[in-house]
This record gives sequence, structure tokens and C-alpha cells, in this order.
Amino acid sequence: MKTAVVAIAILSLAASANVSVPPSHFLAIVGDWNVTSDHMLQVDGRQWIKGQPSAGLAAKARTIYGAKHEEFIDSVKAYAYFPYAVAKDVDDFHDGEISIRFRLLAGQLDQCAGILFNLKTNGDYLTVRFNGKEDNLVLWTFKSGKRSFVKKGSENVHIPLGEWHTMKIAVAGTSLHGFLDDKPLLEYTLAEPVSGKVGVWSKTDSVSQFDKYVVKR
Repeated sequence: MKTAVVAIAILSLAASANVSVPPSHFLAIVGDWNVTSDHMLQVDGRQWIKGQPSAGLAAKARTIYGAKHEEFIDSVKAYAYFPYAVAKDVDDFHDGEISIRFRLLAGQLDQCAGILFNLKTNGDYLTVRFNGKEDNLVLWTFKSGKRSFVKKGSENVHIPLGEWHTMKIAVAGTSLHGFLDDKPLLEYTLAEPVSGKVGVWSKTDSVSQFDKYVVKR
């Protein structure tokens, strides 16, 4: 199995104790995403509770999908309450695994961190996320401007704020498995095989950090 590793840390001289910098390996499509002074990718949803796409959305959409970016932009606006950033170095994820370390820091409405995958040129995508307000791992689909619940994993899995944990999805054809700290919590058969771009995901006013984003395919 070939392994592609997407590193999210930015060793920048501009970063100091009070300064954050834009991520170099991810494109922020919705929400406020930055790399902190200790080299963690952070989303701060407190700035985006009104649901705005990120600055420079059109240029970023062209970077990802070229001439097809207009349809993509229209779809993004429908999902503006759900911040996400796309990994630049993964062109098309099929079968394989995506894993990440994350920690939940704050959020009055939600405390979310997720793995985004199967992102299409029209803006449709799938995400497996953990929500600290609901204590569960869930698969959601975002299609044609509508968010739909697909499958819920094990209930009552509590994660205290500030603790680091790992999340992983494994895809083989239409088979999807979701893991939290290497424990299998989610299993689902998709309607069709996965094919698309990938990234990181959050919700509303969540403040979350991410590290060690790894794609195996």
C-alpha cells in the first residue's frame, strides 16, 4: 500500500506566541483556519457563526476545480455553517485510510472535528465527525445543498475538552469503517465507491485543533 502523508505543521519564522499563519497544505474553503504558533491546524468557528465562506473563495475554488469552480461555489454557500479545508496534496482519494489527531477546545453550539472525503466538483461531500456535545461518531452526507444524517456510531463516547484523540476512516469499495482511538465505532455500506478530494471539517462555533493528517492509499 502506497502511503501519502500530508503534514499540516508550518515551521514559519512569522509564527510567534501570539501570531498564527494560514495553512500551507490545506485550502480553507469555509471558516477561519490557521496554523498556531505550536504548529497545529486550528479552526475557530466563533468568527463564522453567521455562515460565511472563507476569504478568496473564488480563487481557491479555481485552484481545486478549474473551470468547474462556479458550481462548486454555489454549493459551498449552502453549507456555510460547516467550516472545512481541503488537502492540497491529495488529488483523488479512492480506497485506503485517512487518519488525524484532534482535540476539541471550545464551542457553545457545537464541539466538532471531522474528516471530510468524497468531495466532488459540485460541492457534494461526505464527512465522519465526532461531536463533543453529542458524544458520538456520525457519518453525514452533504448533497445538492442539503445535509443528511446517514449513520450513527456508538453512543455516549465522552471526550473532555483539551484532550488529544485520533480519528480514522477506512474505505474499501463501498465499505466504510470509522474509528476513534483505534476502536471501531462506525460501519456503513455506501451507495457508490468513494472518489474525490479530502480534508478536515468542523461545525458552527467549534474551536478545534488538528495534527498528523495521514492518507494511505
